[in-house]
Amino acid sequence: MPQHPASEREFTMRFTSTPRGARLARRLVSHRLNDWGHTYTTPVNETLTLIAAELTANAVRHGHVPGRDFHVQLTLAEGTFRIEVTDTRAEKQPPASHPATDSLSESGRGLLLVASLADDWGVSPRTAAPGKTVWAELHEQAKGHPLTHRVAPEPTHVDLLLATVSLLRDAPGSRPEDASHGGRRQ
Repeated sequence: MPQHPASEREFTMRFTSTPRGARLARRLVSHRLNDWGHTYTTPVNETLTLIAAELTANAVRHGHVPGRDFHVQLTLAEGTFRIEVTDTRAEKQPPASHPATDSLSESGRGLLLVASLADDWGVSPRTAAPGKTVWAELHEQAKGHPLTHRVAPEPTHVDLLLATVSLLRDAPGSRPEDASHGGRRQ
């Protein structure tokens, strides 16, 4: 077993390829980050937990092979967090570019979230067996806040749709208490 430098930390575990396994993986990543000094409410913990949730959910949904588990590895080395999720299904690869999603669809945005939150991400073939590893990296910033250098993304169709729904919901006559007065305020 190779010796790791003192500054490197590592968490590795296999999980059942089920929604319960994905949930457990997400929780253990968050707990491990807390143990490493990045408490639950810090941006590092919240960001990596969300990335872990998306990658493990994809491993269960798209990388599931009956009877096979998925593997999670979280490392911290030289100020960079790296999370890797390995499944055993090689023929289902994530798209190379941002996937196009239907603005009304309830799914299909996981990799968009990963791409917007991570400093880098990608897919590598599994070396010792069939499958793939989807990984994401997050650079630790000087004050432990990974999001300080980010620029807000351009609004998407989904963002505009959600903003419109919010405006419509708050419009006079759209609330249930306004309905009893014929949409007029008293």
